[in-house]
Amino acid sequence: MDYVIETHKLTRQFGKKVVVDAIDLQVPRGSIYGFLGPNGAGKTTTIRMLLGLIRPTNGTIRLLGATAMPNRKVLAHIGALVETPSLYPHLTGRENLEIARVLLGASRSQIDRVLQIVNLVYAMNQFVRTYSLGMKQRLGLALALLNEPQLLILDEPTNGLDPAGIHEIRALIQQLPQEYGITVFVSSHLLSEVDQIATHIGIIHHGKLIKQASMQALQGLRDEHVDVGTFDPVAAMRLLHEHGFVAKMDADGRLVVTGSRREAAAQMNRVLVTNASDVYHLSLERRSLEDIFLQLTAETISPFEPEGGK
Repeated sequence: MDYVIETHKLTRQFGKKVVVDAIDLQVPRGSIYGFLGPNGAGKTTTIRMLLGLIRPTNGTIRLLGATAMPNRKVLAHIGALVETPSLYPHLTGRENLEIARVLLGASRSQIDRVLQIVNLVYAMNQFVRTYSLGMKQRLGLALALLNEPQLLILDEPTNGLDPAGIHEIRALIQQLPQEYGITVFVSSHLLSEVDQIATHIGIIHHGKLIKQASMQALQGLRDEHVDVGTFDPVAAMRLLHEHGFVAKMDADGRLVVTGSRREAAAQMNRVLVTNASDVYHLSLERRSLEDIFLQLTAETISPFEPEGGK
């Protein structure tokens, strides 16, 4: 498999504190890779090492197939937005892009192109101080796209945004691999957002990479179950057991029937209603990425060997 980011035993230590602990990242070309972890897990430190902003204590980094420490030619093909963008509030959006364009040596046509990509053409001549937080983030993304990168690295790009701003950034990230061939590496602690856009994920916890897989490979962990609400859950559970269903009671007194699919849910409903069990709630549920994350971070788990292995 072709990896645009590949690290081996990447480690960063500050004094005696190990912040990033021997992680092996493998980010496939054309993917949206969600780099997940709670605040303080080591996400930003990892990103700073990838971008050459700080040196690793140990380990190696390969970006776009080349050794990245130090390699300015490689970094020229990478765009990044780490936390909030640095903008000139007294200048317009277009003027901010023009300054960056000159520094990067990009063509003037790139300004119009990136403004279209991030949907800021309508506001390009407005002063940045009048921009909403979401507009500033999109302008930051435009700056990161000016050099026509093959790889875009984003650190918490939706931090502090309202729901509308989050939706705008999410839609923008989704179109980058599909329409422009850009691989996106995005760190976040907002699991529900990553769940909607990522093709691959890596979970970092206390500096260790505890899981790395494609979203497709995670399907086996995202088992479906049926939540059943009834006024006599004990009798309903006994009835379901008699008909071959695996049911148990949760802490709220509702029945959880595992290993169920949509057809089984319909059959279950018929069994309960036919036998005079008063059902007030029945829903087919699926484990979310957040459920998997909470399970993994609560356990001691060795890292998952990604597809293709080493």
